[in-house]
Amino acid sequence: MVLLLPLLLVGVFAYMWFDRRGSTLTRDCLWRVDRSLGPDQWRCAACGATCQVAQGKEPRHCLRPSSPPS
Repeated sequence: MVLLLPLLLVGVFAYMWFDRRGSTLTRDCLWRVDRSLGPDQWRCAACGATCQVAQGKEPRHCLRPSSPPS
């Protein structure tokens, strides 16, 4: 039983890392379907970025424009 807990923790962290690996989304990303633009058009409620993805999929990348250095 003592060996199972560390093994379980390693498995959970490995899954979390593997699942997050293909995504650049941040906490600020708020993707919503914008049906006024089309059935598979998405708009970010936080920054206003838009993208089109395959039907049934969700955006996996942040498209927030980088702010210029001040």
